[in-house]
Amino acid sequence: MKLTTPGPRTLLLKNALVLATMDDERREIADGAVLVRGHEIIAVGTIDEIEAAHHGPYYEIIDLSGHVLLPGLVNTHHHMFQSLTRATPAGQDAELFGWLQAHYPIWAHITPDMIHVSAVTAMSELVLSGCTTSSDHLYLYVNGSRLDDAISAAERVGIRFHAARGAMTVGESKGGLPPDRIVEDEAAVLTEMQRLIETFHDPARFAMLRVVLAPCSPFTVSDNLMRESAVLARQHGVSLHTHLAENDNDIRYSLDVYGKTPGQYVEDLGWVGPDVWHAHCVKLDDAAISLFGRTGTGVAHCPCSNMRLASGIAPIRQMRAEGVPVGLGVDGSASADSGHMLGEARQAMLLARVGFGPQAMTAREALEIATRGGAKVLNRDDIGQIAPGYAADLVAFDVRGLDFAGAQADPLAALVFCTPGKVSLSVINGRIVVRDGQLQTIDLGRQVEAHNAASRLLMTKAGLA
Repeated sequence: MKLTTPGPRTLLLKNALVLATMDDERREIADGAVLVRGHEIIAVGTIDEIEAAHHGPYYEIIDLSGHVLLPGLVNTHHHMFQSLTRATPAGQDAELFGWLQAHYPIWAHITPDMIHVSAVTAMSELVLSGCTTSSDHLYLYVNGSRLDDAISAAERVGIRFHAARGAMTVGESKGGLPPDRIVEDEAAVLTEMQRLIETFHDPARFAMLRVVLAPCSPFTVSDNLMRESAVLARQHGVSLHTHLAENDNDIRYSLDVYGKTPGQYVEDLGWVGPDVWHAHCVKLDDAAISLFGRTGTGVAHCPCSNMRLASGIAPIRQMRAEGVPVGLGVDGSASADSGHMLGEARQAMLLARVGFGPQAMTAREALEIATRGGAKVLNRDDIGQIAPGYAADLVAFDVRGLDFAGAQADPLAALVFCTPGKVSLSVINGRIVVRDGQLQTIDLGRQVEAHNAASRLLMTKAGLA
């Protein structure tokens, strides 16, 4: 049903089986409805409440009978270029350091076109799994590749994007992990970070694109780059991101090279605060957890990757109890081999229970971490919940199918307990990006063909095909 109306486009979503707002009261509304005007949510409630307060006409009305409606999921950690090397034999059964050393020689051949096509694939996969906002930690810049190549992909797909300018500057000859041929000069990195902020960063409310400064990890960059990037970020009001305390070898490196635990390392470098988040933190000690809680320093929890690489089980329940902001990350597709955000939420719940008991994480807590938790980690106050004044980022899952048969007693929890599904509807910044389960912005058939061709070319260049 469409009616012409002047002014910003209005969209009415109605008859949702359950509307999980994730607002401050965590309201769950049966027969829920949401009114959107332009980029913004205007009203939330039952259809009777909304129609009593807001009279049409509406540009479009969508009936969500049999659907669960919730805020768009927020992905706080990814390496999208790695979707070119999913399930490669190299490093399939290795821990983090061995896995990286197996893949560095392959990734050395990546081109700008490969960065772009892999980002389009990764973003499409995320969107179809319920994600509406994603960060990407791109730390590999070889053969002319730039962060611009991933940014243009986000514009094509229509996802809200936090583009993290990573860097590796300490190669093997200086005691780092990556080969010297794929590291960068630190002065050039800082100059490029400045360019990206000035060219792309949007600090405004409802921004679709923000820039993040993200030196890769303690074992790939110097403490000088960490300090200088923090100074630059705070001069411009942008966030900071890196890897931290991912596994035992990571801890050992910090102790051997810096003489510090990961928590001491980041505190000394000024890498704590609400404008900072760290990926993994599987081996974060009690003192560091307390530090992160006091300072509002965020954590990107990546359960699938942590299991795949046998890194361990992050103490997420303890972190949240101490006030640490926690979001979810699908991590690189070559370590998690999947970019399904709802699936990541399910794994977060299951892994927490394996490590700490059946009450370590509920289904609703997993969804909360995936939505408003991720928003807080990314230092945003305009996404992550369905409430008036928030960005119109909404996703709906149809629970009338086979995978949810028998789960009608609690369809919201069923999203996490049952087989992870794909979205039926995705609205990002007020724009319908997925309708009836179909991505509207990308021809997926052609995209997969282009992606596989790029992957084959990469393997050929690396001498593996």
